[in-house]
Amino acid sequence: MPRCGAIRTRHLPEGETALKIGTPKEVHEGENRVAMTPDSALQLQKLGYDCAIEAGAGAAAGFSDAAYEAAGVEVIKTAAALYKAVDIVAKVRPPSETEAKRLTEGQLLISFFWPAQNEAQMKLLAEKGASVIAMDMVPRISRAQKMDALSSMANIAGYRAVIEAGNNFGRFFTGQITAAGKVPPAKVLIIGAGVAGLAAIGTSTSLGAITYAFDVRPEVAEQVESMGAQFVYLDFKEEQQDGAATGGYASVSSPEFREAQLAKFRELAPEMDIVITTALIPNREAPELWTEDMVKAMKRGSVIVDLAAEKGGNCKLTVMDEKIVTENGVTIIGYTDFPSRMAAQSSTLYATNIRHMMTDLTPEKDGKVNHNMEDDVIRGATVAHAGAVTFPPPPPKVAAIAAAKPKEKPKELTAEQKRAAEMAAFKAQTKQQVTLLVVGAALLLGVGLVAPASFMQHFIVFVLAVFVGFQVIWNVSHSLHTPLMAVTNAISSIIILGALMQIGSGSFLVILLAALSVFMAGINIFGGFLVTRRMLAMFQKS
Repeated sequence: MPRCGAIRTRHLPEGETALKIGTPKEVHEGENRVAMTPDSALQLQKLGYDCAIEAGAGAAAGFSDAAYEAAGVEVIKTAAALYKAVDIVAKVRPPSETEAKRLTEGQLLISFFWPAQNEAQMKLLAEKGASVIAMDMVPRISRAQKMDALSSMANIAGYRAVIEAGNNFGRFFTGQITAAGKVPPAKVLIIGAGVAGLAAIGTSTSLGAITYAFDVRPEVAEQVESMGAQFVYLDFKEEQQDGAATGGYASVSSPEFREAQLAKFRELAPEMDIVITTALIPNREAPELWTEDMVKAMKRGSVIVDLAAEKGGNCKLTVMDEKIVTENGVTIIGYTDFPSRMAAQSSTLYATNIRHMMTDLTPEKDGKVNHNMEDDVIRGATVAHAGAVTFPPPPPKVAAIAAAKPKEKPKELTAEQKRAAEMAAFKAQTKQQVTLLVVGAALLLGVGLVAPASFMQHFIVFVLAVFVGFQVIWNVSHSLHTPLMAVTNAISSIIILGALMQIGSGSFLVILLAALSVFMAGINIFGGFLVTRRMLAMFQKS
């Protein structure tokens, strides 16, 4: 059986052995994901690690043992044997009681862990001397985006939520006009415009539905509208509506804001065909946003997909891990395994997150872990290390951006001071123009002394065309064309003016060429304005 070390591109010094990273089969019922794929294993080997996987661990995600072997991964028959053979364990779900007992001193576990809800196991592993990196604790800072497994899984959950809704919805998403009649487009409301919400918005609009989205952070409205959805605004004045909590999550709403929010949802409920709720703040119960009376107000055949079902649900009637149909015919989906329902894709993304984490843990690419607790990302994700519990982590040491000092208001000038300033500006402008004219005249005179008369006639036409054309076009407001388009239009105007001055020539060929120049340059200018207008319209708020 081939070993991953056989295809490694870098050789370890003689006598040194690389650490081995292994992935067991997930024991949680219905979990189809796997933390290592054949592709990620190849990347891990480039970091100097040996790789192992439990037999059948990737089968549910579509990765066969043969595919792992072809990638140089050692396939180990049992989980017990794998835990004994590896130094690093990478998995998806938090370890079960049996798996936790198998971890030994010096081993490193990388997985989702949820330390705030798993304190007993966290203390147990710390006492055993094992280190634990929780992928759900990766700080939400720019440098750590490549390791943000929560966002990876939320992206898949948002996409899959729309697919599940469509599977339970009895009509098309997009509107159609057929010989049999007109089919109206579905109306979809997505509550929460975080990672999952934006993924759901993108999927819904791409399927042709009329999509509405709501979030307590109005600053995300532009993102929502840029994806083709309509942002639902509240007529409510409060600081809460403008704030976002640390970590990129929406903050908790005040009672007054919540009432205004629920009133808006009651207004929308009878119109919506599909509602997808994504509102959830880590380590908190899900806020109730879609009440029982809203469900009763919805049309028969409508669908609710509750992505917060694991924490109680945003909908009052949601049943965790089940799909129910209410008395008035509304389907409510409370599945908590959306990423697992797309195991191949979610495994690929999660394995990539793990691989990026290992890259940060192996700066020398020597197959050895450097658990640098001074690194913000590594420290933030580590919940147990060196025999101690390290949760909760300190805030990331991100340099604060100094608040810009407000600009001082310019002092009001008196009428005399304004006139003096205008006169000074006029004099400076006049002086500049006179200087340019003198220099230009001197250059023309110099050229005229040595150039033939026929050349000078054409040269003066060219100079005038350049000056007049450039001045005319460059002074057009950029609200009508972009700066780049202004340059191209200025060049076209130079061509037009030059051609107009030649169009009275006695030569038929010159007249023809001049007319063609005016025609083509005119198309370029007017076409440029039309294209720019359409471009600017894309960025105008409705």
